[in-house]
Amino acid sequence: MTLAWTPFLEPLNAIQPTWYLLLLPLVLGIAIIYRAIREENYAVYWRSVAIMTGQVVFGIVAIAIALGLFVQLVIPILNQP
Repeated sequence: MTLAWTPFLEPLNAIQPTWYLLLLPLVLGIAIIYRAIREENYAVYWRSVAIMTGQVVFGIVAIAIALGLFVQLVIPILNQP
């Protein structure tokens, strides 16, 4: 038994059950930086950050659901002899 943790080779078990909660701060940070660079009218800055955050989170959730359905429903049909 080693005490070292090897990143990218071993999952970090402490955060594994709740990794998806890190999506919100990640997307929020990206939206804040992106909108700060691209926004022409800073009166609507926080509104556009909220909209972009919602769009990205919704998109990632929709892709996850679509891939889950594909794996659960389509791939078993393709693997039948």
